[in-house]
Amino acid sequence: MTCKTILAILQSEADAARVLDFTVPFAARHGGHVIGLHAEALPIIVSAPLGGPVVAFNAGLEAETEARHSRMREIFNKRLSAEGVTGEWRGYESVSGDSAISGIESARTVDLVIAQQNDPDADARSTANVEALVFESGRPVLLVPYTFSGRSQPFKRVLLAWNGSQQAARAAFDALPMMKEAGKVEVLTVDAPDTPEQDANFAGAAIAATLARHGIEVTMRAERSAGDLTHADIIANRLADSGADLLVMGAYGRSRLSEFVFGGVTRAMLRSMTVPTLMAR
Repeated sequence: MTCKTILAILQSEADAARVLDFTVPFAARHGGHVIGLHAEALPIIVSAPLGGPVVAFNAGLEAETEARHSRMREIFNKRLSAEGVTGEWRGYESVSGDSAISGIESARTVDLVIAQQNDPDADARSTANVEALVFESGRPVLLVPYTFSGRSQPFKRVLLAWNGSQQAARAAFDALPMMKEAGKVEVLTVDAPDTPEQDANFAGAAIAATLARHGIEVTMRAERSAGDLTHADIIANRLADSGADLLVMGAYGRSRLSEFVFGGVTRAMLRSMTVPTLMAR
């Protein structure tokens, strides 16, 4: 796999610069073509008796919507032009105005989707349903922390959270271009079961061997949860200790409803992301 077509989800002017600061240098390194996508909420058409001011109010909303589309498109085009990266713009209007939801169909035809992790303190209009994007697009989604600043640099070390699931397998192979760029990958297992066929300490040995055949320097680490530490806590701690600058993990091994009710690693990492995180399902 190569990252030749990249979809950048631009929810608002507040996150556009951050997403492009990450996406454009990344695309330049990988020879990628960037699709910028932004959605605005459809103005609600209402009328007042005898024409009244409500009609004029809706006309004003429509003008504001078009102005935001224009500003977002200009920001996108300027960034790509400045760095010599090819791209195209897709602007939508939808009932929700959610760029992630509007981007699901486009996401299914690209190599990689890049979006910003939601800032919990941001205005609701500035947040996108990235969970739906991860769950429904069928493509890897690379999430940029809302605390990210500066320009993206080549990755140096990748942490692969491995549990042997379909989702983890898809994430591992979708992330191969980034793993090759880094050259170093740590395969992390947490609470892997001991079975007659495999010792828990070697639960990630097969995927490690496969990655090594791609010329990647691979190490393995097995962790056990204890006390109040969740799997998400262990992954976060290992990210800090290892110095990894990219996390790769499968997403939603259970349904989203199950994760919402019982908690889960995916939702926890979406809330408390410290490094760019590639999720696939």
